[in-house]
Order: sequence, then structure tokens, then C-alpha cells
Amino acid sequence: MAVKIKLKRLGMIRNAQYRIVVADSRTKRDGRAIEEIGLYHPKQDPSRIEINGERAAYWLGVGAQPTGPVLKLLKLTGDWQKFKGEPAPAPLKVAEPAPDRHALYEAAAKETLSGGDTGTAATTPPRRAKKKEEPAEAAAPAATAPAAAPAETKTEGEA
Repeated sequence: MAVKIKLKRLGMIRNAQYRIVVADSRTKRDGRAIEEIGLYHPKQDPSRIEINGERAAYWLGVGAQPTGPVLKLLKLTGDWQKFKGEPAPAPLKVAEPAPDRHALYEAAAKETLSGGDTGTAATTPPRRAKKKEEPAEAAAPAATAPAAAPAETKTEGEA
């Protein structure tokens, strides 16, 4: 039985997400797998690549052959270099951890309860603030123009 380390596609249209799996070479691309050893999400910035190095080394040691895309991922993570005894590559870029939503909510709640009006100016988008100011400026010249126009008409009518 020929064993391959390959990608199994998941996700939606135009949002591909892959699992790195060990499977028989005769199975379908998304068919039954022997074991899942990692994941690959290319749409994230930077791409999310997680591979269980111990399991990858085991399967490579017993003769599993990686496909082309998986070989590139193994080289990026350094698992291929460990298996071959070569020097390790530069470390991967890792995305910043997402902020804790609960902590952000608690901080905003404390600010709202303690600050009063200080938080509203900072939270109002600049686009909305400009729209509120523009009608007030436009209304002032319009109010002066009609007052001047009737005065001129009266002078024309009298003459």
C-alpha cells in the first residue's frame, strides 16, 4: 500500500482551508484519511500552517511520500529539514493573537460608566461629525440670502 501525505480540502467556495492528512494514494482527494497531522489556511495573512512535527517525522520515516504542496509546507515549517538532517529555515511569520473580546467589553463598560461624555466624542466616526456640521454651515448662508433678496425686489418695484 502506497501512503501519501497530502492536502484534504475543506471550506467554502473561494475560501479554501486544508487539512494535512496521511492517506492511501488510491483514495480521493477528500476521501478517507488514515490520520490528520496538520492544517493549512492559505487565505489568512500570514497563512496559518500547523503541522504535528512528531507525526510527520514518523510517517516520513515509515515511507510515506509527501505531495508537492505538502513538501513545500514541510520545508517552510522545518520538518523536512529535520527529517533530512539539513539546517533549519528561518522561522515562519505568525499572526498576532486576536484581542480578548470579553476584556475589551469590560474596558468599554467601565469607561462608559465612569466617563460620561468623554467617550462619545472618541467613538463617533469622523464622517458623521462632518455631516452634522455641514448642514449647520449651509443653513446660515441660506438664511441671510433670502432676507437680502426681498429688499432688492422692493427697491426695483418702487423705481
